[in-house]
Amino acid sequence: MALLKKINQILLLLLVLTVCAILYNKVHQVPSALKNETVDLESPEEMEEEIPVVICAAAGRMGAAVAAISSIYSNTEANVLFYIVGLKTTIPHIRRWIENSKLKEIKFKVVEFNPMVLKGKIRQDASRPELLQPLNFVRFYLPLLIQKHEKVIYLDDDIIVQGDIQELYDTKLAPGHAAAFSDDCDLPSTHEMVRSVGMQNTYMGFLDYRKQAIRDLGISPSTCSFNPGVIVANMTEWKHQRITKQLEKWMQRNVEENLYSSTLGGGVATSPMLIVFHGKYSAINPMWHIRHLGWSPDAHYSEHFLQEAKLLHWNGRYKPWDYPSVHTDLWENWFIPDPSGKFKLIRPDS
Repeated sequence: MALLKKINQILLLLLVLTVCAILYNKVHQVPSALKNETVDLESPEEMEEEIPVVICAAAGRMGAAVAAISSIYSNTEANVLFYIVGLKTTIPHIRRWIENSKLKEIKFKVVEFNPMVLKGKIRQDASRPELLQPLNFVRFYLPLLIQKHEKVIYLDDDIIVQGDIQELYDTKLAPGHAAAFSDDCDLPSTHEMVRSVGMQNTYMGFLDYRKQAIRDLGISPSTCSFNPGVIVANMTEWKHQRITKQLEKWMQRNVEENLYSSTLGGGVATSPMLIVFHGKYSAINPMWHIRHLGWSPDAHYSEHFLQEAKLLHWNGRYKPWDYPSVHTDLWENWFIPDPSGKFKLIRPDS
């Protein structure tokens, strides 16, 4: 009997130990997803949403793209991916400039734009031939160039960014809107500048209302215009509404009927966008597009106002890398000299 009692005690002890082992394993069990396999755990930086920013790098003004990129990169902690668009002949230069400067740390892709897509769609205009350069129309073809992103920022090259680009990316687009722009009538602080240099800020300044095709649109000539040098775009809506096809249609009609020209609003890329997006776009915070800095070498904003601005745009003839121009110090803060020495700033003493 004593032997049997001893055996029972041993069996009971083994049972208790077994139960304890099972409970221990349940509490400290390794998740099955990590057993016998390697799990790719992304770092916080990799999990952060990518912000795609499209900027063109054109021959003769490549330093503009470099300054714009430099200002964006220096003023944000966001995960920005730059899409730098150029022609086949200019791509090697911009790539070397970035890779041999402090911008070598940025995330970027170089995209070649094929100007053949514009064949038969641009009316020759002698008043401002620089506006007919192929890269001026890249904004029309965003979904063809940038395919993996739902939301994209497009910026003209003659800008600098003083705020965090994340704020611009967070611009809310209303349902059914393919893009957001900044209205030309949206910021009282700029009205005096517009009046002083004779700039247009209504549709009358961009479209030829003597033409029947324009009158048939039913758009009042006093409607406030917008500037497409800063765009926040929804690629799904853009493709769904066939925005590119609509823009091309109006480009072709202009070739045939001369509906707009650079002698009006100072740009041939703006006019078709005003038609296609009329009444169907969201608003960008006005401080994210302070413009007209390049419209006159004699017109100035107050220094306080410019310091408060999130984005400055030298639209117009007078560019900050050239002479004459205004507020060049704000732009030159972000300029990075060309390692090859090909691009040089034009200054009074140069």
